[in-house]
Amino acid sequence: MNTVKIDPGSTKMIAHRGVSGLEKENTCAAFVAAGNRSYYGIETDVHVTKDGKFIVIHDDDTARVCSENISVEGSSFEELRSLKLDGIKGEKGRNDLCLPSLEEYITICRKYEKIAVLELKNEMTREQVLEICAEIDSLGMLGNTVFISFAFNNLVYIRERYPEQTVQFLTDGFYDGLIETLVEHNMDLDVNFTALDREKVALLHSKGLKVNVWTVDDKETAEEISSWGCDFITSNILE
Repeated sequence: MNTVKIDPGSTKMIAHRGVSGLEKENTCAAFVAAGNRSYYGIETDVHVTKDGKFIVIHDDDTARVCSENISVEGSSFEELRSLKLDGIKGEKGRNDLCLPSLEEYITICRKYEKIAVLELKNEMTREQVLEICAEIDSLGMLGNTVFISFAFNNLVYIRERYPEQTVQFLTDGFYDGLIETLVEHNMDLDVNFTALDREKVALLHSKGLKVNVWTVDDKETAEEISSWGCDFITSNILE
């Protein structure tokens, strides 16, 4: 098994939840797989646990990634950490597949000199968002981290404290007033690729905004999008 190679032109490729087409999503194995390849960045998701710690997982519960179904934000870090995840085909028995800590993810990005693309899941408090920033800063990676979130206020908290920090607002669609809001708050865009076309990319660039698209796994589609001048493409398997 390997990634599918494309010609991205000047577009930078982001490994979605690590190379999740090869290894279990959002695990150290997936992050290392991305680290050993040509990706510009490694994307992942972080939640706040019941006891106020930070753990890497996409969903609000664990049903999709292992045989036990527990709430992420309703459980302690240690409860979540003790779970053994299934492999990408449902196979059992890999003791290395567990939910990573924020520190482990950032440390892998630093080791392999990749940009960390970190999604802040769900609405967080200002204190939680800034604590995440402080932990990343203590690891020497704040300047090499892009924060993304569907929760607009999460990014506002970062922008207030770190005016020059790179942030991208996540959205599933392109709607009236979106560009004006991004310009006002100095935020770039991370959008479902189906909502874009060449003209929209040009318009965003004319406003000084960078464009990241998710999640593109078809080679021809990715190469077309790169021809539009998109800055980043996030993919599970394309490299």
